Amino acid sequence: MPARLRSPGLGAAYALTAAALFGINGSISKVVMAAGITPPQLTFMRVLATTVIAGGVLLVTDRAQFRVTRGELARLALLGVAGLAMIQWMYSVAIARLPVGVALLFEYTAVVMVAVVAFAVFKERVHRRLWLAIAGVLAGLAVVAQVWDSHLDALGVAAGLGAAVCYAFYFLAGERGVTRRPPMAIAFWASLFATAFWALLSGWWRVEPALLTGSVSLDGALSAVVVPMWVPLLWIAVLGGFAPFTLILTSLRHISATASGIIASSEVLFAFLVAWLWLGETLAPVPLAGAAVVLIAIVVAQTARTERTPTPEVPPEVP
Repeated sequence: MPARLRSPGLGAAYALTAAALFGINGSISKVVMAAGITPPQLTFMRVLATTVIAGGVLLVTDRAQFRVTRGELARLALLGVAGLAMIQWMYSVAIARLPVGVALLFEYTAVVMVAVVAFAVFKERVHRRLWLAIAGVLAGLAVVAQVWDSHLDALGVAAGLGAAVCYAFYFLAGERGVTRRPPMAIAFWASLFATAFWALLSGWWRVEPALLTGSVSLDGALSAVVVPMWVPLLWIAVLGGFAPFTLILTSLRHISATASGIIASSEVLFAFLVAWLWLGETLAPVPLAGAAVVLIAIVVAQTARTERTPTPEVPPEVP
């Protein structure tokens, strides 16, 4: 996007809204999985909804985005499977086994990885405080996990760190992808490939129809509230999948992955707050202090990216 059309304030608003929606989505997803939907099945539903909604928007507003080259298909397939599909699955596994906020702390080490990859692969200059920030993240996570007397589920921790790797890739590939196509088009194609991937592996056909048409308690502080299962599923599909992922991509047209990553990390705070108020998930003082160290180190690491690799402007397509 030309510099004159960039709006840092608008980009920050997009990223912050996405963070809030993602933070709320963690607790809702936990309720749905407790009712019997597996992480792969939930992931399939989320990416399918994004494909349908984004595809519908493009069908009405910009049908030219359905035409892509073979080279673009390969890049979009990689973004869809290695990025979108795997982020959501690993995150679902992590929150099924860990408190929502703790799972997100591990996932958001992604923004530290973004800075490291920017330095090592894309040759961006970074400030020396990056290495101090990495040490802070590792130390903070060790305190959160209480490695000296750990009660955290090992598979949950591994899933959280796996989600971090995929999220870092999503940020970096998305940052470059939106210079070529609109965010809605990137969201559609990435979700299409993610849907195809999970259509084969999620076991969606094993979901009992009675489960989808039945009722579910919202648990925790809202345990007295019983709603049809399709209500939280609809929230997850639209406001927990399509909306925040599209907003993140849109923010990258206005601000760098550095800035977007810093703002997006506020998802951890939203998730801790919602899970505490809703599900009663809390941290003891020592792990809570470790969480604060991780968040501060994440911000420091991202501000260590001092220079963004310039990307050439793409000329407008000829009708």
